[in-house]
Amino acid sequence: MLPHLDAAYNLARWLTGNDTDAEDVVQEAYLRAFKFFAGFHGDNSRAWLLKVVRNACYTWLQHNRAHALTIEFDEQLHSGESETPELLVLANLNTHWLKHALEALPPEFREAVILRELEGFSYKEIASLAEVPVGTVMSRLARARKRLQQCLADDKKES
Repeated sequence: MLPHLDAAYNLARWLTGNDTDAEDVVQEAYLRAFKFFAGFHGDNSRAWLLKVVRNACYTWLQHNRAHALTIEFDEQLHSGESETPELLVLANLNTHWLKHALEALPPEFREAVILRELEGFSYKEIASLAEVPVGTVMSRLARARKRLQQCLADDKKES
């Protein structure tokens, strides 16, 4: 499981929003993974470990920041068709803007983006890891991308 430490920390960092909290969550997740490793009967240890990390993050968030787990409904963002921002545009944007935009996303949206775009998981793998239908993953990604696009455009206007 040590080869997946960077991916575990990356996911925890984006979900908790803090380096120190992410370190604590990853440590807790690795303890849980070690304790329940006998129950692992698959071939994708990375996905299994990140699921443990994800669950540890949400447990931590419930105890420490329950308000961060709520997603407010925004009529403008959640209605109609949403366009996907092109990955090339994101790659060329200022790192500060992107980090700010990702941190502004609700945890469920941020999780989907991190797992898909940074960790390279398929929709099916994300659905399994997050224990939600594939359609929910697709919806979260579309909404997250729309929010990222809007936030990045707003940041660009301000500067």
